[in-house]
Amino acid sequence: MAGHSHWAGIKHKKGALDKKRGKLFSKLAKAIIIAVKDGGGSTDLSSNLKLRYAVDRAKEGNMPKNNIERAIKRGAGVVAGGTVFSEIMYEGYGPGGVAVMVEVITDNRNRSAFEIRKIFENNGGKLGESGCVAYMFDKKGVISVEEKGFSEDELMEIALEAGADDVVHEEDGYEIVTDPGSLKDVKETLEAKEVKIVLAEVTTVPSNKIDLDEQNARQVLGLVSELENYDDADNVYSNFEISDDIMDKISSGSE
Repeated sequence: MAGHSHWAGIKHKKGALDKKRGKLFSKLAKAIIIAVKDGGGSTDLSSNLKLRYAVDRAKEGNMPKNNIERAIKRGAGVVAGGTVFSEIMYEGYGPGGVAVMVEVITDNRNRSAFEIRKIFENNGGKLGESGCVAYMFDKKGVISVEEKGFSEDELMEIALEAGADDVVHEEDGYEIVTDPGSLKDVKETLEAKEVKIVLAEVTTVPSNKIDLDEQNARQVLGLVSELENYDDADNVYSNFEISDDIMDKISSGSE
């Protein structure tokens, strides 16, 4: 009986992982389809940078090559897909007055608007009008690199000479921040210097951040988590900051 329970548990975990992986692949595929369409049907990764970054994200998520190629063909209209997707940015406020932006890829605008609004309201937030918080964010190129092989000063010199704006030391490596238009050149320079790149993408970053107390931090994390898990959500951006002490307390489950 113990053996049966053990294998049943493994099967259950595998099923949950497969479901999570399938959900991720679906989101990545939709982002690729939108990137091809926004690029006028171009499937050239060197000229369609949005597609290139979408494919990079898909590879980072271990999406199979066949799935990536199928999504590109669907976006270009080479294979029938049936579903027409739209990219929408929803904006709103979370607990503590934090700004939240949700990038959604959907085949039903009305359904998504209703469900996103419900998620905000159920987590102490409020969905706002278009443009209500967008001015608090900027588009930036962000390149995540491994810490191995280069000192911070060496990496800073390489990145800044290539046109980067800043280099930030993170817990597990570095983040190199660029203007969106400079991302490709900076990335290629880093690759030529054999810097190990984990991910490169154009993303949305806050101009300023809001420090949260423990109560608001718990609510905001719940809101962001539910938005990220929403099937049609591609990216979620916010401007909150949580101190290490509060984060440790929340992670440990203590009140």
